[in-house]
Amino acid sequence: MRCGAHDRGHHRRPHHLHAPVGDDVREVHRRFDHVPAKHGGPRGADAVRRDESAQATTELALLVPLLLVLVFGVIELANAINQAMTIAAATREGARVAGALVNGGGALGCAAGNSPNASTVDPLVIAAVERVLTASGAQVSTASVTDIHIYKATTTGGETPGAVNVWIFSAAGGPVVAGEPLDFAQQSSGWPACSRNNVTPADSVGITVRYVYRAYTPLRLVAAGLATINLSDTAVMPLNATR
Repeated sequence: MRCGAHDRGHHRRPHHLHAPVGDDVREVHRRFDHVPAKHGGPRGADAVRRDESAQATTELALLVPLLLVLVFGVIELANAINQAMTIAAATREGARVAGALVNGGGALGCAAGNSPNASTVDPLVIAAVERVLTASGAQVSTASVTDIHIYKATTTGGETPGAVNVWIFSAAGGPVVAGEPLDFAQQSSGWPACSRNNVTPADSVGITVRYVYRAYTPLRLVAAGLATINLSDTAVMPLNATR
């Protein structure tokens, strides 16, 4: 029996379809053939989400330590700069007071009767330095001050060999100034106040404060080189000339 045209239409196979339609069907089949089995269906979607979540967690675990190091580093840098500025202000104040006091008054020189108040000069200079270091808002610990130098400055601002007075930290162990003991005691005296000269050409006085900055944040535990930083500042001023 012959089949009519209508019957033949019902028995057409996919390869008899119009070319574009057949290509689309084959492309769909290819796409589905390449989808991994584990990603198919609801369970596959869950697996994809779990993979993405695990990747995000890993990336976060790598990023957080770097962010913490950055934050702690900024905090330490800000603290170090703050303390360095305080030390600089303290040395300038010490040099200003030393320049104004010269030998403490009276005739220059260390002969009997001259410079009667010479012994008070350096304690007053140290008191001026300490006052700035311990002022309200200052973050400096006097216990971290290595030493304070009062010296006769050279023309380049350096220390004149042998003309240096060294003061070191000694909690409430220094001379009494304005009713309060200083936290610094004199260790050596190579340049007594009575020997200072403010007659032209006047001597210049230098004040140096050496300080150890100690890190606050956990960064000090992972970077040993940043646990402590040595800071220092020097100020030099001429002794006030005789008027």
